[in-house]
This record gives sequence, C-alpha cells and structure tokens, in this order.
Amino acid sequence: MWKIPVVLVSLSLLTACNTQQQQGALAGGAIGAGTGAVVGAIAGGSVEGALVGAAVGGAAGSIIGAVANRPGYCYAYDNYGNRIVVECPPGWRG
Repeated sequence: MWKIPVVLVSLSLLTACNTQQQQGALAGGAIGAGTGAVVGAIAGGSVEGALVGAAVGGAAGSIIGAVANRPGYCYAYDNYGNRIVVECPPGWRG
C-alpha cells in the first residue's frame, strides 16, 4: 500500500525540476542509481548489495549531474594540477 504514495511523491518531484542544473542532477542520479544497482548486485551477489550500490551511485550521479553543466562556469587548473570550477571571464563563450 505504501508504493502508491512513494510513486506520487516521486512524480511530483520529477515535475519540479525546471532548471538545467536540476535536470542534470535528476538524470545523473537516475543513471548512477541504475549503474550502482547493477554493480552492487554483481559485486555483492545480494539484494542488499544492489540497494547499497543504487544509493551510492544515485548520490554520486546526482552530484556529478548537477555540476556537469553549469552555465557561466569554466574548468581551470590550480598550481598543483587539480581541476577546479571557476567563474568564466566576462565575455567568454566556451
């Protein structure tokens, strides 16, 4: 019986994603959760492994999807060679 409210809440959250960053987070989370579930099931050989993989993959995918396409931000490298996200210079069209 609890499945119907969960589906309704999920659908309402999906329709609330109207910015490009939110849509990226949603898509990244879905892809990450699916991939994590498959990898967790194979590695753990159990339902619990699939659930843990889905949770970790979904969280990581959401974070990556949210920051992957940020308008107005560019990638740069610091003095140690680490890739960082910075605001693009004025007039930059990359």
